[in-house]
Amino acid sequence: MHTSSSLRRLDAALAAHPAPLAAVDLDALDANARFLVEAAGGFPIRLASKSIRCTALIRHVLDNHPGFAGVLAFTPAEALHLAEHGIDDILVAYPSVDTAALAKVAASSATIRLLVDDPAHVELIGAAAASVGAVVPVCLEVDLGWWPLGGTVAKIGPKRSPVREPRQAAELAELVCRTDGVRLTSMLGYEGHIAGVGDIVPGRPLRQLAVRLMQAASMKEIAQRFPVVIAAVKSTLAAHGEPPLELINGGGTGSLQRTSAVGTVTELAAGSGLFDPRLFDNYRSLQLEPACAFAMPVVRKPMPSMATLLGGGYIASGIPGADRVPTPALPAGLRFDKEEGAGEVQTPLHGDAAARLQIGDRVWLRHAKSGELFERFNQVHLVRGGDVIDAVPTYRGEGQCFL
Repeated sequence: MHTSSSLRRLDAALAAHPAPLAAVDLDALDANARFLVEAAGGFPIRLASKSIRCTALIRHVLDNHPGFAGVLAFTPAEALHLAEHGIDDILVAYPSVDTAALAKVAASSATIRLLVDDPAHVELIGAAAASVGAVVPVCLEVDLGWWPLGGTVAKIGPKRSPVREPRQAAELAELVCRTDGVRLTSMLGYEGHIAGVGDIVPGRPLRQLAVRLMQAASMKEIAQRFPVVIAAVKSTLAAHGEPPLELINGGGTGSLQRTSAVGTVTELAAGSGLFDPRLFDNYRSLQLEPACAFAMPVVRKPMPSMATLLGGGYIASGIPGADRVPTPALPAGLRFDKEEGAGEVQTPLHGDAAARLQIGDRVWLRHAKSGELFERFNQVHLVRGGDVIDAVPTYRGEGQCFL
């Protein structure tokens, strides 16, 4: 667990600002961005907006770090919002059945690629495009999960696209070619069981070994299968006289080096690594510094050895467990109460530091994941060189809630 210089900078810079508050240390964020660009090995990185959820910070990364190019959005409505703010290269990484938003995408002048992995997606987008007389670029997602028993019993990895084999991909590409209003321009494959699973498992050496062996075996299988699937799609497009693919997206913060080494894709994706949430403490491949944290005030002293915060129960998505709760990071030496944990309206804390905390003091916490924290705050304070330089709205502060 980090008690980093970036958190101390945030604490000093924002001492006069009332908590609760969320903040980003831009020096740490920019250092993380440079690390990710180097890890990408020359491939451009499409910025995963779900891990940021702040238009100003998305613009900051795209404008100041040339290794990042374009946005990987999570809904068509969000893509339209970003297009209104001048972002013109967007790939929506999840399918949508929001017909109103699909029609608006079809009518938009921005380059917004919509994801498909099922004939129903193609039909919906085609109908939306037909309603405005447009042609919408679409992206075909391929499943990169690992099926250790040959694809018949157990799957390791996110339950995303059902398209796995060359024949399936070619059939869906064929449908796109036959459907008015859509054009297949890109492909995507996300190895979430590699990019999103830490390979350091403290105190559980056998599980740690199992994770590392699984990831190595899966990456080998991906390197063999994904190029064949891509070739099947390219062949289908050529047979129909369609233009070649514009891009093939893959990877994530936790797998940049491995995905770039395979070389199958034309671009990578990352976002969470910019903030370095707590879950990323458990990755051998990452040398990052926490850039984002939130501060909560001490409002109670139920006993001299304890301090109780206002709120703080900002639980991350995923399987509920200890790794999904925020981490008290500054001052060091704090721990949650076993009976209350991180609470909706109050969070009692124990530990040596709790005895020293007084009402009105603050505690800095790190969220387990990126992006989701900003659904809790209307604005985020930006710190540079130890000084507060701005306070910018999150999506929530802009009056937006896309998921």
